Amino acid sequence: MKRSARKPTWTFLFLALGVLQFSGCTVGPTYRRPAAVDAPYSVPPAYKEIGNWKTAQPSDQFVGGNWWEIFQDPQLNSLEQQVNVSNENLKVAQAQYGQARALVRYSRADLFPTVTAGATATRSRTSSNRAPNTSTFNGITSSDFQIPFELSYQVDAFGRVRRGVESFRAQAQASAADLATVNLSMHTQLALFYFEARSLDAQEQLLKSTVREYEKFLQLTESRFAGGIASEVDVQQAKTQLKTTEAEAIDVGVQRAQFEHAVATLIGKPPSSFDLPPLPLTAPPPLIPPGVPSELLERRPDIAASERLMQSSNAQIGVAKAAYYPSVNLTASGGFESSVITTLLSGPSILWSAGPSAVLTIFDVGRRRAASDQAMAAYDQSVATYRQTVLSGFQQVEDNLAALHILEHEAQVQNEAVVAARRSLELSLQRYRGGVTSYLEVTTAQTAALSDEVTAVNILGRRMVAAVQLVQALGGGWDASQLPSMKSVSARCPATGCK
Repeated sequence: MKRSARKPTWTFLFLALGVLQFSGCTVGPTYRRPAAVDAPYSVPPAYKEIGNWKTAQPSDQFVGGNWWEIFQDPQLNSLEQQVNVSNENLKVAQAQYGQARALVRYSRADLFPTVTAGATATRSRTSSNRAPNTSTFNGITSSDFQIPFELSYQVDAFGRVRRGVESFRAQAQASAADLATVNLSMHTQLALFYFEARSLDAQEQLLKSTVREYEKFLQLTESRFAGGIASEVDVQQAKTQLKTTEAEAIDVGVQRAQFEHAVATLIGKPPSSFDLPPLPLTAPPPLIPPGVPSELLERRPDIAASERLMQSSNAQIGVAKAAYYPSVNLTASGGFESSVITTLLSGPSILWSAGPSAVLTIFDVGRRRAASDQAMAAYDQSVATYRQTVLSGFQQVEDNLAALHILEHEAQVQNEAVVAARRSLELSLQRYRGGVTSYLEVTTAQTAALSDEVTAVNILGRRMVAAVQLVQALGGGWDASQLPSMKSVSARCPATGCK
């Protein structure tokens, strides 16, 4: 009767522990995303430096997975496609994301019991002279065979483990956003280096064209000197202009080679095995609709990463709060034990024990309070970091909108300066051939014309760089919906790797 009376008691105990595990309270604050901008300010309705950009329509969403295609450059498209396959920095970020996913599964394992098993076999003999002196046990040689099983389980009654899993899941999502940030950074760096190289190609083309013109003018000056019309000073000045410009054309090759090597590294190739064909930059950047500032909160992966880290820090407050409550444990052990191996697995050889326990810390000299204060301070830090990331994102968009708007106007004025400088050079050459002026006026006009043309080429290059940086500031077509869900980050990575 006693045995049968105990069975309902044990059954009730296990059921109670199960209910406590899955329906127990979860201490700590529930996460709610704070405002992106601290009061009294709010997210602005539009960008200040929008300039003459038209309002983006749904069909104008230029950015997608391959945002670089808006530049309509087949050579750039081919290079960008190689970044996802061969870039080593991207592989580092992918491995870090894989680690974050593994940590989620590691922490989630605490929600379930741990079961261990073993096997032992011993042969021993007791002393014949040990006290008390009895023939029943003293001087006896015996064998002992065991197959023990042990189960240990900490009931997550107050949500300590669940809050920990929530924290690691949010960190894994932040790692996925970091991976997207690195991916965007690698692609934009490639585009920047590529357009810098093309700008230098245009500058080199201009300098070489100018060298050919100076060579013709040197021949003219030498002919005039041979005819006694010009002085040797004119010849030497023409030669100086020519050689100086030749040197400038050669010097462009230094930076151009560095950008070519940088492109090779980004696509995972040794610089010695890569060649970037010259392609002078000629066309202005395309129109890039920036949208509205509120969209930036969902477009930029670095903002998404900061937001996910806020939830992780919020969950850590719950972990710290759970330390104020009892720790409930369930342990059970059992197995088989016999002195004869042939009877080891028989019914009479079974042994077992089970029981719950609870531990509550009464006094810890303020350790739990300090841990709770640290967790709340860490959350406040994550909120400030998130808001600063948002403000930096707004700043980067405004900076590049302003750069594109101002450089477009500067390019128009500079082109007018180029036209005027060329006309001035043409008039100076006519006056020199007619013997009205000295060669000094010609060299001055040549220097001014070349300087204005080089400036115009550099402005075009700066406009392309600003366009690429604006794409990066807008998130490069990424969207927060691309983040893996809290559930999916707990899944084991497929054979093809974590996505």
